Amino acid sequence: MAELISDDKLAAFMKKVPEWDLEEEDSLLIREFEFDEFMEAIDFVNSVAEIADEAEHHPKIEVDDSVVKLFLRTLDQGGLTKLDFELATRIDTLVD
Repeated sequence: MAELISDDKLAAFMKKVPEWDLEEEDSLLIREFEFDEFMEAIDFVNSVAEIADEAEHHPKIEVDDSVVKLFLRTLDQGGLTKLDFELATRIDTLVD
């Protein structure tokens, strides 16, 4: 089971995923992705789903037309763990 990242180490982890925002109140990593077309957004969601399923770590996903918003958090730990940052890094390779 992954351990929560302590507050003193969180800044170092955030440097590894500079495109993601930290929502401290709910301990969430959040990133919004914009695409030109709805189907591009859906293709991206499907790619994220494959990576997430492989990692056995599933994000919350919101789709609004051609905008995809991802939320990462380790639910059973109630906050952010190494798993969240590893998944964020893998998701970033899909678009960066």
